[in-house]
Amino acid sequence: MSISPGRALREIVAEGTIQIPGAPFALAGRLIEQFEFGAVYLSGAATSAGVLALPDIGLLTLTEIVQQVTYLTRSINLPVVVDADTGFGDVINVERTVVDLEGSGVAAIQLEDQHLPKRCGHLSGKTLVDTEVMCVKLRAAAAVRADTDLVLIARTDARAVDGWEATLERAKRYVDAGADWIFPEALTSVDEFEKFVDEVDVPLMANMTEFGKSPLLSFEQFEQMGYAAVLYPVTLLRVAMKTMEAALAIIADTGSQTELLDLMQTREELYTLLGYEDFEERDREYFSM
Repeated sequence: MSISPGRALREIVAEGTIQIPGAPFALAGRLIEQFEFGAVYLSGAATSAGVLALPDIGLLTLTEIVQQVTYLTRSINLPVVVDADTGFGDVINVERTVVDLEGSGVAAIQLEDQHLPKRCGHLSGKTLVDTEVMCVKLRAAAAVRADTDLVLIARTDARAVDGWEATLERAKRYVDAGADWIFPEALTSVDEFEKFVDEVDVPLMANMTEFGKSPLLSFEQFEQMGYAAVLYPVTLLRVAMKTMEAALAIIADTGSQTELLDLMQTREELYTLLGYEDFEERDREYFSM
């Protein structure tokens, strides 16, 4: 009997700190799996930008995120952690969010404590819901999950809004309300990351997004601190987009893609990642019946 996605994630983390790259699309998830990372992240910011070409301000809908996460969970065997923003509404909306995302096969659901319109965690202008409002959302999420091993991650954006003490207070309240992990967003120093481990006694997730408020620390540092997971939510999308910029400039300038060939995934490499031969083999078997 296979274990649930949530149980799989819990068991992986119990063995030590893991790295969780963000997959901007399902094929990237396959590549993450090929490199044997512990889990895959579906970022709301990367999905909003990459799929809709829209900023991360709460415009992505639950239906759209469920569709994208379903593509991902059907394509890979790694646990998937999904960014569910503010839960796509009030408490009852959070219930539906958890039911729909759990049904799509995720291992963990992340909820945050911002007001709508929400903001990227490393930008200014954020506002927070009352602590009790977030606690009610977490209690609702815990109540409706079918599998108690489904990991509920509470993200707090309080550090940039109300300061350090408020961040700790909210984190502890969220744990009491049912959060399994805490995601303290936009901490500003090594010292703060270290102190958080001392103060909050549940698995913690560190966000190593680029160009933000947090220093870019190494995986080894977080491993030594005792974090459960290190997140790289938009890294692959940023690298891919910058590479596409360079490629388009070369094609526009030279009229050919020839000098880009060494930088490309080959047809064979792509087909291997897609499992193309398996499809061909099944096709032949069907016609031979």
